[in-house]
Amino acid sequence: MRAALSILGLVVVFAIVMISMKHQAQAIKELPRPAGASAASAPNLPAAVREQVNDTMQQAASAAASGVDP
Repeated sequence: MRAALSILGLVVVFAIVMISMKHQAQAIKELPRPAGASAASAPNLPAAVREQVNDTMQQAASAAASGVDP
Protein backbone atom coordinates (compact mmCIF):
# COMPACT_ATOMS: atom_id res chain seq x y z
CA MET A 1 0.00 0.00 0.00
CA ARG A 2 2.82 2.37 0.89
CA ALA A 3 4.60 1.65 -2.40
CA ALA A 4 1.42 2.28 -4.40
CA LEU A 5 0.88 5.64 -2.70
CA SER A 6 4.52 6.58 -3.27
CA ILE A 7 4.23 5.83 -6.97
CA LEU A 8 0.95 7.74 -7.15
CA GLY A 9 2.62 10.72 -5.46
CA LEU A 10 5.48 10.62 -7.96
CA VAL A 11 3.03 10.55 -10.86
CA VAL A 12 1.17 13.57 -9.46
CA VAL A 13 4.41 15.53 -8.99
CA PHE A 14 5.55 14.57 -12.49
CA ALA A 15 2.23 15.80 -13.93
CA ILE A 16 2.56 19.13 -12.09
CA VAL A 17 6.11 19.61 -13.37
CA MET A 18 5.08 18.81 -16.93
CA ILE A 19 2.17 21.28 -16.81
CA SER A 20 4.50 23.95 -15.45
CA MET A 21 7.03 23.27 -18.22
CA LYS A 22 4.27 23.51 -20.83
CA HIS A 23 3.20 26.93 -19.54
CA GLN A 24 6.79 28.17 -19.50
CA ALA A 25 7.41 26.92 -23.04
CA GLN A 26 4.32 28.74 -24.26
CA ALA A 27 5.47 31.94 -22.54
CA ILE A 28 8.85 31.69 -24.27
CA LYS A 29 7.21 31.22 -27.67
CA GLU A 30 5.12 34.36 -27.12
CA LEU A 31 8.12 36.64 -26.51
CA PRO A 32 8.30 39.41 -29.11
CA ARG A 33 11.25 39.24 -31.46
CA PRO A 34 12.88 42.28 -33.02
CA ALA A 35 12.29 42.76 -36.74
CA GLY A 36 14.90 41.05 -38.87
CA ALA A 37 16.25 38.89 -36.05
CA SER A 38 16.76 35.23 -36.72
CA ALA A 39 16.95 32.45 -34.17
CA ALA A 40 20.38 31.37 -35.41
CA SER A 41 22.03 34.79 -35.02
CA ALA A 42 23.83 35.87 -31.88
CA PRO A 43 22.00 38.26 -29.59
CA ASN A 44 22.37 41.88 -30.64
CA LEU A 45 24.19 43.54 -27.78
CA PRO A 46 24.96 47.23 -27.78
CA ALA A 47 28.59 47.96 -28.54
CA ALA A 48 29.25 49.38 -25.06
CA VAL A 49 27.98 46.23 -23.37
CA ARG A 50 30.00 44.04 -25.74
CA GLU A 51 33.15 46.06 -24.95
CA GLN A 52 32.51 45.83 -21.21
CA VAL A 53 32.08 42.05 -21.42
CA ASN A 54 35.29 41.72 -23.46
CA ASP A 55 37.23 43.90 -21.01
CA THR A 56 35.95 41.91 -18.04
CA MET A 57 36.90 38.64 -19.72
CA GLN A 58 40.39 39.95 -20.46
CA GLN A 59 40.82 41.11 -16.85
CA ALA A 60 39.70 37.72 -15.57
CA ALA A 61 42.07 35.93 -17.94
CA SER A 62 45.03 38.08 -16.90
CA ALA A 63 44.16 37.64 -13.21
CA ALA A 64 43.93 33.88 -13.67
CA ALA A 65 47.27 33.85 -15.48
CA SER A 66 48.96 35.79 -12.69
CA GLY A 67 47.21 33.80 -9.92
CA VAL A 68 45.63 36.88 -8.29
CA ASP A 69 41.97 37.03 -7.27
CA PRO A 70 40.06 39.74 -9.22
